[in-house]
Amino acid sequence: MNDAELKNVFKGKNILVTGGAGSIGSELVKHLLKYEPKVVRILDINESGLFDLEQEYKEYERQVRILIGDVRDKDRLMKAMEGIDFVFHAAALKHVYINEYSPLEAVKTNVLGTQNLFDAAIENNVEKVIFISTDKAVNPTSVMGTSKLLAEKLTTAANYQKGSHRTIFSSVRFGNVLASRGSVIPLFINQIKKGGPVTITDPQMTRFIMSSDRAIGLILKAASLAHGGEIFILKMPTVKIMDLAEVLIDRVAPAYGFNSNEIKIEIIGSRPGEKLHEFLVTNYERENLKEINDLLVLVPSISAYYSRMNPDTATSKYYKSLKPMDPSNMTSSEHNPLNKKQINKILDEIL
Repeated sequence: MNDAELKNVFKGKNILVTGGAGSIGSELVKHLLKYEPKVVRILDINESGLFDLEQEYKEYERQVRILIGDVRDKDRLMKAMEGIDFVFHAAALKHVYINEYSPLEAVKTNVLGTQNLFDAAIENNVEKVIFISTDKAVNPTSVMGTSKLLAEKLTTAANYQKGSHRTIFSSVRFGNVLASRGSVIPLFINQIKKGGPVTITDPQMTRFIMSSDRAIGLILKAASLAHGGEIFILKMPTVKIMDLAEVLIDRVAPAYGFNSNEIKIEIIGSRPGEKLHEFLVTNYERENLKEINDLLVLVPSISAYYSRMNPDTATSKYYKSLKPMDPSNMTSSEHNPLNKKQINKILDEIL
């Protein structure tokens, strides 16, 4: 969708972004403001991050509202959602390694917090809620991935539980967002600055990758297209983490007074909950996989979902535009990874 089409969707709307001080949430706010919404409320528990956003958006003081609060607090969500049309739910505990040792905290935020948000959205008759998930929710091996999988299930189920309310609930599944907070690129760069070593868990590890701009594009398209229950997934390239590390060493080491051959790579082994390769969909989900332009769309079964919950969708232009998708190559190990020249081109855009 182009900017004019997205402006038609969001102009004059009241929008809430949870986790709005995070990497994805803050980028989403920046993009949304281009489409002239009436207000964007930014909810986060990160007080320092909210202060920084308040300073950044001083010129938008009539459009941007800074709200401190936790998705674990349902009463806070009820107040934050008054009069809201669109909710983008980016608030989450995201770090795989940390969540392995604090599983109940992940459940409280990623699962119970998500249900709190859905309850508040239904009570406030919100138009659409887009839940931001991750490919780690597919065949999960970690607490974080498992909590996100359950939150995806809650998202789909909310379409059944809303009763006569209008709210539509759908999800987006991300790969690794390059250069986002806590991702491997800033980690590798910091290690290179110190002279190494750059630590790799496994030389064969692969990941689906996306830029922050493409991630935001996926969210906004999902919000415009969603009819309820879908999971939207961007068609993404894959990269070998070893190749990414080697390219970054070649690019970054000279800037800090090192020759690239001085920076060593150390193999440290997988950390708790970490996968060698990622999946976009499960084997079961492949049966309902469709595509529309650069998006994969996991749709609920027509007989089990659309005919009961939204009978007009089955004959709509939107649904008819969805094409069957070849369900192969849904694992990062099945794709041909980007070569180093292609990786460099992507890094030129984000560094």
